[in-house]
Amino acid sequence: QVQLVESGGGLVQAGESLRLSCAASTRVFTTIAMGWYRQAPGKRRELVAQLFSSGTTTYAGSVKGRFTISRDNAKNTVYLQMNSLKPEDTGVYYCWASSGTWGQGTQVTVSS
Repeated sequence: QVQLVESGGGLVQAGESLRLSCAASTRVFTTIAMGWYRQAPGKRRELVAQLFSSGTTTYAGSVKGRFTISRDNAKNTVYLQMNSLKPEDTGVYYCWASSGTWGQGTQVTVSS
């Protein structure tokens, strides 16, 4: 059973940056896809970014060019670097692994 532990959320002003981290407890980290989803109040959970074991990445159109997903295989950790944050980026961000596991979520709040 893969476990995911997120960190790095917080309150920032529009235009600022945050980096989220997600540590995975799995020996097969290098073989699984990882990703980030977010859920704003009253809205459905949506995909933000995915990173496949091949190195291929996908991004939601709303974050493309501002967010970057990356992984450190030595640390079994995936990151989400978020730049030029906007108030509409506010929500709970969840780490996801292709094993079907979700993290507990970390709150990101962007004030205008």
